[in-house]
Amino acid sequence: MTYEKHLDEVATLLFERFKLSEHAAIQLVMKAQADGYFSDHDDDPTICTQLRAEQDAKRVFKQYGTPKR
Repeated sequence: MTYEKHLDEVATLLFERFKLSEHAAIQLVMKAQADGYFSDHDDDPTICTQLRAEQDAKRVFKQYGTPKR
């Protein structure tokens, strides 16, 4: 899958599995992307797989989707 498709899939998984609005899911992906979370994915598209998208959705939600204490 392409880098862009991977980001779309992560956003879709955040929407479906974590019950975020579409807007919130996209915002989380954009926040993670701006933070450099997906840099390796852009450099090596072979890691852009369905399994990795599922793992990334969990990590992005945990790291960027929960309020900081």
